[in-house]
Amino acid sequence: MTGFERGSRAARRTLAPILTAAVLSGCVVGPDYQKPFLAMPAAWSNQKSSKPARPQLSQWWQRLRDPQLNSLVEEAVAGNLDVATAKAKIRQARASYRQSAGTLFPTVDGSGSATRSKTAATTEGGSAGDAYSYYQAGFDASWELDLFGANRRGVEVARYGVDASEQELRSTLLTLVGDVASYYAQARGYQARIQLARRTTASQQQTAALTRTMLLAGTGTAADVAKAQGQASATAADVPSLEASYAQAVHRLSVLTGRPPAALNERLKRGAPIPAPRLPLPTGIPADILLTRPDVRMAERQYAQYTAKVGQAEAARYPSVSLTGNIDTSAFKLGDLGKNSTIGWSFGPTLSVPIFNAGQLKAAVDVARAERDQYFIAYKASVLTALEDVENAIVALRQERIRNGKLAASVKSYGEAANLERTLFKSGESSLLDVLDAERSLYSAEDSLLLSRIAIATDYVALNKALGGGWDGMIDSTKPEIIDAKTGPRLASAPVSQ
Repeated sequence: MTGFERGSRAARRTLAPILTAAVLSGCVVGPDYQKPFLAMPAAWSNQKSSKPARPQLSQWWQRLRDPQLNSLVEEAVAGNLDVATAKAKIRQARASYRQSAGTLFPTVDGSGSATRSKTAATTEGGSAGDAYSYYQAGFDASWELDLFGANRRGVEVARYGVDASEQELRSTLLTLVGDVASYYAQARGYQARIQLARRTTASQQQTAALTRTMLLAGTGTAADVAKAQGQASATAADVPSLEASYAQAVHRLSVLTGRPPAALNERLKRGAPIPAPRLPLPTGIPADILLTRPDVRMAERQYAQYTAKVGQAEAARYPSVSLTGNIDTSAFKLGDLGKNSTIGWSFGPTLSVPIFNAGQLKAAVDVARAERDQYFIAYKASVLTALEDVENAIVALRQERIRNGKLAASVKSYGEAANLERTLFKSGESSLLDVLDAERSLYSAEDSLLLSRIAIATDYVALNKALGGGWDGMIDSTKPEIIDAKTGPRLASAPVSQ
């Protein structure tokens, strides 16, 4: 047998297990993710239509018909710090995915060295030696064949992590837009209530002035004056607390847009009506929330992520094979490298088989399965919470609209009663107590009506949030928050003391 034949046989013996391992590298272990099926109600409670219209969730806040609110929403999306954090998490998840995908490919490292040496030789006349240079260069390569899919499962984990981070951003935007709309409605509501308190105080002051005039004319008493003035002062006392609540709402709006608390004080100082939504709002069917609610979609992606982690843990219980190889060359002259030089190489597989680990790897699989169960339960819980949010918002908005109609009728009746009592009091046919009671009732009814209008706006916001309505525009998550000016090699500078 010739040397060539012997070499060919040796090469075949070496390549056979390598090729077998390469074929097996298409295998994976552990469960493959399948999107769960959850039984959903056919319709929302008290839903009359058999074919309900789909909710119009795109830019739903514009149906509140307030340009100032529209601007604030856009500014909040651009400047909110929670949104910036969510975008950074997306960049992190995408980088982790690229990092995991890199494990599927070989790695190659290069090395080189140069040394200058001198040998000493002892002669009769003394010491003498020759100086020489020695050069080396080489490459090292390795590749884990991923026989049972541990690395591929890791890539799955990272990919699902990217999906989850993107849904987390959408969830953050949904909450942000809802909060901006709610606090804006509250701020306008506080302004309206402040105006009502001041207007009512002025009217009650007129009643107190009338009682003083009647006292001077001998037809009134000092007690009447005190009672009328006391009621006017009590109403005026509501203004400071309302002003404080208004300021807090404006401060929250400013922070939501990523600015200091007082940034919007001048801009919102001029009053505007409480936002009034266009109703009724189509609600679709319960199954829609599986697609429209980003928190539900995020929980589903996290469940998928932890399903892949079960396979990752399972693969650690199986053998692993790596291919390693290197080639190096050395010479006494730099120009001789790779030509008139010493060249050596090595190549072969490395097999690693877990034999005894006291059940640690099996326990790791059990841990992964338990974690997957937790995220599956979290997914089901998120669906139930979403259903509950929608049902509660539907009921709250429907009942508040009914209540608002009753309150409007109440304000009209109390207004007529207050006007009549003042007329009768001026003519001496009614007592001051009747006037004060009518004014107090009118003020309470008008304030309740304003609170109801605020509640309708906030319930409308809550229903849109529950249905999954948020920001549906483009979001650039690729731009980092901090841009490093110098990252390349440079001379180290002395540390700056803090």
